[in-house]
Amino acid sequence: MKYIHSQQLLEIPEGVKVFIKTRTVTVEGPRGKLVKDLGHLAVNFTQPKKNTIAIELHHGNRKGVATLRTVRTLINNLIIGVTKGFKYKMRYVYAHFPINVNLDKNNETGLFEVEIRNFIGEKIVRRVVMQPGVEVEVSKSQKDELILSGNSLEGVSQSAADIQQICRVRNKDIRKFLDGLYVSEKGNIVEE
Repeated sequence: MKYIHSQQLLEIPEGVKVFIKTRTVTVEGPRGKLVKDLGHLAVNFTQPKKNTIAIELHHGNRKGVATLRTVRTLINNLIIGVTKGFKYKMRYVYAHFPINVNLDKNNETGLFEVEIRNFIGEKIVRRVVMQPGVEVEVSKSQKDELILSGNSLEGVSQSAADIQQICRVRNKDIRKFLDGLYVSEKGNIVEE
């Protein structure tokens, strides 16, 4: 079944500018600027009112219509990123061998690197390079906690996922060995 015309509306808050050119979305706000390329999605953007973006699709099937909400959410995440930012908290979980985590910033690329040692007593050193625009710090208020923060939701969440996945337990019963670094809390940098 084809839907003749489908659309989603997105309100733009005060102090945020959204530019869309050839389906490349650029969002500027108080915290900075984010760019997202949506060229692979066949949708139209119009501006019916001053602070509103309409995302439209003509003669779309069910899958095509589903992309409208996805595009709206992606742009909304960019808007939240440049106004409030994203912050993920990760906790170290270990039963016996304490996990050592070192942070350093690469001088050439300017990206943070997380170094994980003594995971289940292994001698191997695990290194994870963070996504661009993601800051990492060790929590001062809570023991064994990392705080990842940045404007891009995709960057922050992908960095957290990379850290969690590099600490997977192999060749052991994962019901017993629950060691690793896990996301404990998701939120915004700017609290209401």
